[in-house]
Amino acid sequence: MIKIVKKTLVMLLIVAFSQSCKKENAKDTNNTLQVEKSTTENVKTATFEIEGMTCAVGCAGLIESKLNKLEGVIEAKVNFDTKTATITFDSEKLNEEMITKTVEDLAGGKLYKVLGFKA
Repeated sequence: MIKIVKKTLVMLLIVAFSQSCKKENAKDTNNTLQVEKSTTENVKTATFEIEGMTCAVGCAGLIESKLNKLEGVIEAKVNFDTKTATITFDSEKLNEEMITKTVEDLAGGKLYKVLGFKA
């Protein structure tokens, strides 16, 4: 009797997990389609210099991470060696001022300066 209950419980758990995984995948697909639709018409790529970076991980890594977390950013790359950033973004959601403010407000607003923004 206990074996039957255990087998039934295991089967129910398997069904529950498989159903929850399927629902997540459907949501992810919809989000991907929405991102593609909203960005293809308004995609811009900008490059700019960042003054004040002193290290690759702490400075460039932090700036790149913060830029990639902005809503509307498709991809952001910061190159410590050349002190430049390249960002691809949806111009309906972001603009030069918002991107510049994000970088310059890091570290209390006293360390980084955006120069030569070109979109």
